[in-house]
Amino acid sequence: MASSNFRAGVVAAVTNSRGQLLAFERSDIRGSWQLPQGGIDVGESPVDAAWRELGEETGLGPDDVELVDEHPEWVVYEFPDRIRSEGKRLGQAQRWFLFRVRDDDVVATPDEVEFVAWMWVDPTWLLDQVVEFRSAAYHAVIPRLLS
Repeated sequence: MASSNFRAGVVAAVTNSRGQLLAFERSDIRGSWQLPQGGIDVGESPVDAAWRELGEETGLGPDDVELVDEHPEWVVYEFPDRIRSEGKRLGQAQRWFLFRVRDDDVVATPDEVEFVAWMWVDPTWLLDQVVEFRSAAYHAVIPRLLS
């Protein structure tokens, strides 16, 4: 699904036994929260990229979470003009993965590069806190992935 105009990436949604999502505050836009995500490296499968990004951005791995589902379609969104004008691609095409913590007392460790804080949130709260240009993708996938 990737092309020269759209970067291939993944999103890792992590839930607990109460149906909450593990959300992270962006370092560049304080007050905006999102799920861990990132690009797929050359030769890397989407699921391997999801595990890698989850580990890099949150410190969580197979001892902490289990993979429970994958959204069956690529989800595409476009970047706002200000990001495009910096010479970047038009947007991203992402695969979404659902993980569940093995223990609700798990502690995430934000990478302090992309994320500065974390908390468990109600999925509907997160839909109102994500940056605007990712909002449509979150609204389309989260209800389906969590049902």
